Amino acid sequence: MIAIGDHIRPDARKAIDAVHAAGVGFGVMLTGDYERTAQAIASVLGIDDQFADLKPEDKSVKVGKLKSRYGHIAIVGDGVNDAPALAAATVGISMGAAGTDFALETADVALMADDLEKLAYALHLSKTNQSIVYQNLVLSAVVISVLVIGAVGAMFTLPVAVLSHELRELVVIGNGIRMLRS
Repeated sequence: MIAIGDHIRPDARKAIDAVHAAGVGFGVMLTGDYERTAQAIASVLGIDDQFADLKPEDKSVKVGKLKSRYGHIAIVGDGVNDAPALAAATVGISMGAAGTDFALETADVALMADDLEKLAYALHLSKTNQSIVYQNLVLSAVVISVLVIGAVGAMFTLPVAVLSHELRELVVIGNGIRMLRS
């Protein structure tokens, strides 16, 4: 008897735990492997649910069903068989170093290291980015509203309004630069 199998990446369990800790509450594995193999891998990795024996087009259909049930979803994949699912997801994430060219081109995000733990880092980075963008939008809206009201009410001279607007832009840029610390 000859047995052939894929090895589970050593960092896979830690990466899944880190993604769960980052606030992603549900994990699903879509695979072309046999049902028993998929169940064994899912139990070892702590994956909530799994669907096996899927062809690439089946994965895409399953992603559509998951989107209709849960809303926005992200898919992580690295092979040609994952490309339809990556395209169907809200966010497709490809493993850059291990990924095929087709998966890389289809994905919205390419992790350029062959390290699953970068997934949690990318999630943290995107949440930080979203927070900073929101802060900048609120600051801009407040400053521009004050400037419009002040200009209409003749409370500001043109040089004061222009200077205030430019200073607001510098504050927004400075706030965005905080991303470099992440």
